[in-house]
Amino acid sequence: MSKTSETVATEKTYRGVQSLPTRKIKVIGVPLDLGASRRGVDMGPSAVRVAGLEARLEALGHEVNDAGNIEVDLPETKHVGEHNARYLSEITETCTKAAELVEKSLEEGMTPVILGGDHSVAAGTVAGVSAYFRKQRQKIGLIWIDAHADLNTPETSPSGNVHGMPLAALLGLGPAPLANILGFSPKVSPENTVIIGVRDIDATEKENIRRAGITEVYTMRDIDERGMRTVMEEALRAAGRGTAGYHISLDMDWIDPEDAPGVGTPVRGGATYREAHLAMEIIADHGRMLSFEIVEVNPVIDEHNRTADLAVELISSAFGKKIL
Repeated sequence: MSKTSETVATEKTYRGVQSLPTRKIKVIGVPLDLGASRRGVDMGPSAVRVAGLEARLEALGHEVNDAGNIEVDLPETKHVGEHNARYLSEITETCTKAAELVEKSLEEGMTPVILGGDHSVAAGTVAGVSAYFRKQRQKIGLIWIDAHADLNTPETSPSGNVHGMPLAALLGLGPAPLANILGFSPKVSPENTVIIGVRDIDATEKENIRRAGITEVYTMRDIDERGMRTVMEEALRAAGRGTAGYHISLDMDWIDPEDAPGVGTPVRGGATYREAHLAMEIIADHGRMLSFEIVEVNPVIDEHNRTADLAVELISSAFGKKIL
């Protein structure tokens, strides 16, 4: 007996294949490995692709175009520069390329999905999204999901690693070259910026959070006490208030190392596998995501590509995959 179109549609729904409107997605790899001390995250984009990102998104009905990787300098070929902001010039150059490509993707009606690389790539990614909507006299929100606040500046950073500075740059605190990518600053307003899942903040960084004016900061204790749904609903309301929508910046070290061992800077006590999926599913339900990036996947210290596999699962959830 042949299946009716209604039966097929029902089966697709039960397989988690459908529900939200489909998108045209532009995948952009940024294998930046200059912002941290531990090497290996430059292989993150390849690991995520090998884990089947394109096929998973296409199975959800999306149209996927992979733009390949932005060319990035290797640390061995460059001078470290100032020790309180290591490789800042090269990182700024890479982030500027990323910003331009992200902005162009949005102009073409595509949703950018950026694969890092270390988290300093966000200084470029968010700049590109912000620039596109700025031309339309709109602002954007930012959901920063990370074990770390990344709000250091060269003056406060204990390590000089720029992957701990991108959110400070986006909010206009510096460093100036990163903050002024595409010729304007800040890229986002503090009232539309939300940090979720932090559990490792430098002592000097806490003052920067206050200076930046961010009030929506949810630590892992908040998630433990109040639950992921409550936190995410509040966060998305704040990021979406008066904005065109929001950019999602997901550092895989937000998830507990038990589930995501292959990350740049692992910290115990992170989100569980199901909490992470729930957060992405709620983002999908709201339907206001403008762009998405996932960073700090480090295959060098991973176990059988587990972390990249999880990254693909989470991206799929953010783009509409459901259990039923």
